[in-house]
Amino acid sequence: MDRLDVIDTCTRMAWHADQREWDALAGLFADKVTLDYTSLNGGEPVALAPAQIVEGWRTGLGVYAATHHLLGNHLVTLDGDGAVCTATFQATHRKTDDSLWTLGGTYRFDLARTGGGWRITGVVMTVVWSDGER
Repeated sequence: MDRLDVIDTCTRMAWHADQREWDALAGLFADKVTLDYTSLNGGEPVALAPAQIVEGWRTGLGVYAATHHLLGNHLVTLDGDGAVCTATFQATHRKTDDSLWTLGGTYRFDLARTGGGWRITGVVMTVVWSDGER
């Protein structure tokens, strides 16, 4: 059951972001989360609170008319109250002029078991390809 719960938590991150369900999105994260989007943006990984993540994504994704994040090929490793889930992704971003920016690659999610279920403690996105203009 833990394996499916881990996959569900990771999938909900993509779903809630695409549906703009910000409160539900925030509830998936631990108190501090290390985000590593350096393959896309450069810079260094950052440690953020859920509210900071949501505000950043609300602003960043808000410039698009719609987004659609697909996760698949989940591989889960459980270790006591910790888990790692890796998955492939394809993320399509529709701009207000109807042009598309699509990218694909992998996610690595680090998770911790809490009294409220599995919570995401870290996200590493590795971009493998992209198509269109950001």
